[in-house]
Amino acid sequence: MSRKIFGTDGVRGKANSYPMTAEMALRLGAAAGRFFRRSGKDQHRVVIGKDTRLSGYMLENALTAGLTSTGMNVLLLGPVPTPAVGFLTRSMRADLGIMISASHNPAADNGIKFFGPDGFKLSDEAEAEIEAILEGEIQLAQPANIGRAKRIDDGRGRYVEYAKTTFPAGLRLDGMKVVIDCANGAAYRAAPEVLWELGADVVPIGIEPNGFNINEGVGSTHPRACAEAVLAHGADLGITLDGDADRVMLIDQTGKVADGDQIMALMAARWAEQGRLRGGALVATVMSNLGLERFLQGRGLDLERTAVGDRYVVERMRQKGFNLGGEQSGHIVMTDYATTGDGLIAGLQFLAAMRETGQLASELVHQFDPVPQMLKNVRYAQGADPLSAESVQHEIAAAEKRLAGSGRVLIRKSGTEP
Repeated sequence: MSRKIFGTDGVRGKANSYPMTAEMALRLGAAAGRFFRRSGKDQHRVVIGKDTRLSGYMLENALTAGLTSTGMNVLLLGPVPTPAVGFLTRSMRADLGIMISASHNPAADNGIKFFGPDGFKLSDEAEAEIEAILEGEIQLAQPANIGRAKRIDDGRGRYVEYAKTTFPAGLRLDGMKVVIDCANGAAYRAAPEVLWELGADVVPIGIEPNGFNINEGVGSTHPRACAEAVLAHGADLGITLDGDADRVMLIDQTGKVADGDQIMALMAARWAEQGRLRGGALVATVMSNLGLERFLQGRGLDLERTAVGDRYVVERMRQKGFNLGGEQSGHIVMTDYATTGDGLIAGLQFLAAMRETGQLASELVHQFDPVPQMLKNVRYAQGADPLSAESVQHEIAAAEKRLAGSGRVLIRKSGTEP
């Protein structure tokens, strides 16, 4: 069964344009509600979180209308990180979790991500079934069975308390100065609170969302702002999140940026030494640097590669029982702690490594020398299929021939943008 509106991370697009319209969100909510009501239970519950985009209000209300029209009871969390939705879906025994966010994309975009009752993102098969319901006549609930909606005021607080439990119990961050860049996004309150409560001297930036400035010149896609703050304040570490806080980049005390590959390399090596790395392998995507693969091989560890998208990383981890994976872009998935990428918890794990080893951030962030790598995005007309063109295929083959096995060319469609 094929998917038409779902990409690699839910449904995403420009706000108030198909498929990110209020009408589509209402129908999508109703279709998801009908899909999850098949279990036959009397009570059905869904939690909804969002980031700080202005369009989040519109989509939240439309989704709520669609869900309640099929008998789902809706619990509204307000602005919380994406991993908080995964955590609270499971914690609150909900049938479904929804995050309204376009992650690292500009404020004009938005998206809708779905989580199952186990807190993990839905499979391709489940999304295809929801699309099939969406395309037909959606059966609505009888008047007496329409769902209720309720705002949950302590959702962020529950996540803050949980995030702190992932930091070693015997450690504190007293005496450490940490810059936290929240990208004017979903973690703008939760992330600084966690670090402060663990004892850090916190320098927060990107904590003044206005509905339009998410990811604008700040966050993991613009790490320079965090690097400048680290240098200006003489901080020990900078942690820069994206708009929904499921990605992270780290900045050492010299202002140098560490991407997801370097973070995963450190964690894989440490966990292997501690006997914590299940399966002796790290799961990453085809985008991860060849240097990471060689680093792991030198330690007797394997690198399992997947298609791009943290949901595919998680699927492979669950299939084979691995507990560490992620993406070069900064999704760090630790299934011992979270069901999806969690930038804040990954940052806490790095801070724990600094505390336990007594080493500076600069001594930990550079685990291997990356092979030279260039990433270039080229936009194409909506609905076009440039990779099927014979001329494009010819150029790709010619580029691969020129490299003659000394490197690789990866040409792929984005799952979130044209």
